[in-house]
Amino acid sequence: MAEINKNYKKLAAGYLFPEIARRTREFKEKHPDKILKKLGIGNTTEVLTPKVIEGLKQGVKNLANINTYSGYGDEQGKTELRLALSDYYKSKGIELTPGDFFISDGAKPDSSNIQSIFSSDSVIAIQDPAYPVYVDSNVIAGRTGEYSSEKAEYEGLIYMPCTEENNFFPSVPDKKVDLIYLCSPNNPTGAVATHNQLKSFVDYARKNKAVIIFDAAYSEYISDPGLPRSIFEIEGSKECALEINSLSKFAGFTGVRLGWTVVPEALVVEGTIPGEIRSLWNRRQCTFFNGASNIVQEGALAVFSEEGLKESKTLVKYYMENAKIIMRGVEAVGLTYYGGINAPYIWLKTPEGVSSWDFFDKLLSETGVIGTPGSGFGPGGEGFFRLSAFGHREDIESAMESIKKNLKI
Repeated sequence: MAEINKNYKKLAAGYLFPEIARRTREFKEKHPDKILKKLGIGNTTEVLTPKVIEGLKQGVKNLANINTYSGYGDEQGKTELRLALSDYYKSKGIELTPGDFFISDGAKPDSSNIQSIFSSDSVIAIQDPAYPVYVDSNVIAGRTGEYSSEKAEYEGLIYMPCTEENNFFPSVPDKKVDLIYLCSPNNPTGAVATHNQLKSFVDYARKNKAVIIFDAAYSEYISDPGLPRSIFEIEGSKECALEINSLSKFAGFTGVRLGWTVVPEALVVEGTIPGEIRSLWNRRQCTFFNGASNIVQEGALAVFSEEGLKESKTLVKYYMENAKIIMRGVEAVGLTYYGGINAPYIWLKTPEGVSSWDFFDKLLSETGVIGTPGSGFGPGGEGFFRLSAFGHREDIESAMESIKKNLKI
């Protein structure tokens, strides 16, 4: 008799973003004339840049010519793109070989899939609050116990609190863990780890034979030259860390889909030798993945051209100008906030006594603005609320005017 994977039943009811969509839909049905302003999901809104469009068109043209047509490509990604990534990291002072890179269809699936190459009884440590996929994918894999609605957390999962007191970056675990999920700039808090903070985790991981799964999807939003953009800026990190990144927020590829995972040859865990972890990830990709779209990879190559990088950085600058507008609007109504300086997210503290979901409903009903309840990112997010800088300028400005005019604090 066939049975389902019962671990799915452990998942807390309602994935965060579908729940936001449900509440928004119900509100719109009751108030059809209300114009809504979406500052919730971190979804890019501006068009792809000219150089990227040129690259994508070239990818299509290649498929229309028998001399340049290609079917299946390397599961690891096009050699030219892996070389371009290696060169780009080198421009930041980070030495990685093309063989360290594995091209994929995005950071989110890689964040979920990467844990499959590690032991099923691995002890997991996660920043709290955190992007939901880190937690949910390990729940589905059976690495946690049941969900406690009272504590708003899963048994067996090690939560590393990110609070106002520690500037939203946690201390290393006080017990031995096996896999550590870190995200910097952090989604949802917008906090960016310092070199010393990352070094403390690298030292811990090396001592305990743990692996850091480092999500750097928002690294291009860091403008402070004194802050690290990659875990591999930290000495010794190649022995204990892998890094996940994408073009979603850097070049507007949220719907185009292109990411990569860096697995250094030096990465080892208990009972392995250098190169073995990389071989396992390569086997996983070759078994379950046929490679990223050849058309999309041409677009990605265009991103890493001189002109493409210039255009993408201009796109990032546009969204960070949006963040400044949001911060000014939040300040005007007297709300405490964090982030927004080196990340495209503003992390609000809700008014005293107002829960994250209650603030969602309040903001929606009074101002028509849609944000993201902090509690949806874990127990540490309760009492906070995320606003996204991804949006058209006029919509961002309209949302802030509505908040300043209509929000009753």
